[in-house]
Amino acid sequence: MLAKIAIADYMSKRLVLLTEDTNVVDAVKQLLDHKITGAPVVDQRGHLLGMFSEKDVMRIVLETVYNQSMSGKVGDYMSTDIISVDAESSIVDLAEKFEQTTVRSFPVFQDNELVGIVSRTDVLRALAVHN
Repeated sequence: MLAKIAIADYMSKRLVLLTEDTNVVDAVKQLLDHKITGAPVVDQRGHLLGMFSEKDVMRIVLETVYNQSMSGKVGDYMSTDIISVDAESSIVDLAEKFEQTTVRSFPVFQDNELVGIVSRTDVLRALAVHN
């Protein structure tokens, strides 16, 4: 039954979007305010450039120890090696991707357009609802 459930059914459609120029302190506050582990980084046309996540923030924390201040732009720290998923793929395929990587959320595309983000928690919700 889970194999028939599409990622689109459980992804978050309300995206918190960052830009390369977003100050890292502001970006961290947005992650905390929205209780998310990462956010897509987009250009002015909404095209995905990278992802900014808790893992990227850990690098900032370590650099702060040496620099004595937390500063910089999201573009300096974001991950650009992005793994994305298709909105019509199954939750089971998504679970397999999560099992194979340490990434906690993936951007979701439909017809080459960023339409959402899906996290490990979304897979848990799908499992809970359909069991």
